[in-house]
Amino acid sequence: MTQVFLSRLFSTVVLWTAVLWTIFSNYELGFFAMLSAVGLAALWEFYRMLDHKGLPNFKVVGMICGAVMLGGSFHYYRSVGPSQSYDWEMLSLLLFLLTVFTRQMFKRTQDIAPLPTMAFTLFGLLYVIWMFNFVNKIVYLLPRENGHVTGQYYVLYLIVVTKFSDMGAYLTGTVIGKHKMVPHISPKKTWEGFVGALVFSTLGSCGMLSLMQHDLSRLNWVHAGFLGIALGFAAVVGDLAESILKRSTDTKDSGGFLPGIGGALDLIDSLLFTAPLLFLYLRVIIRVG
Repeated sequence: MTQVFLSRLFSTVVLWTAVLWTIFSNYELGFFAMLSAVGLAALWEFYRMLDHKGLPNFKVVGMICGAVMLGGSFHYYRSVGPSQSYDWEMLSLLLFLLTVFTRQMFKRTQDIAPLPTMAFTLFGLLYVIWMFNFVNKIVYLLPRENGHVTGQYYVLYLIVVTKFSDMGAYLTGTVIGKHKMVPHISPKKTWEGFVGALVFSTLGSCGMLSLMQHDLSRLNWVHAGFLGIALGFAAVVGDLAESILKRSTDTKDSGGFLPGIGGALDLIDSLLFTAPLLFLYLRVIIRVG
């Protein structure tokens, strides 16, 4: 258990340190490149999981659409901000749909095969790329100061709280977990681990606010407490969501190049749910942007 935990912790720290260093150094293009690399790697792993189960998909078309959305979003977010980029997002979703339908037109139709092929392809784009892109949105949601972005502090906050939730669930569930949570999805998940995830994420949220009150000036202690619980809950749901995919495709990990973690999708599965939640909280509740 200790070796697995240390391997997982080491991989997480190294990877996210590299990602955050690029944005803290105001190297926006570098941050976009790393964010896109992780997102596209996760999307590729998703399609490979489908291949493992023999489920049809247009992985090449999906990868191209994902790259176009990420690149276009980066341009629009830098230019006008995410709060004014909804036309681009709608165009991207329409592009996904039209491209997948067009690709299907050049493939021979057999029974209902076109429906799952298009559905699996589009689901990967929405589940991985569209949801992960909210991390990029958070960076550009807050106004710039002296020409530099300021949203990176909220990305750091997001990652810390999310990973504290993952760590809390793992440690608590391993040490005292007895009552199975959803054994038909993930046999190792326990209710004790779920509570541990919420406790750790709340501690992480309050701890980040106490350490970075100036940089996280849009948050107060009420926000920190609520977000700690909400993001912790979303992180657990995100982890279970990928567990559903793994069980459905008979795979243990989405990939194998990250010691103790697995693949890129294993790394960001919780963030796929916590990033949209934090973005919407900042936009709707705190009225940022």
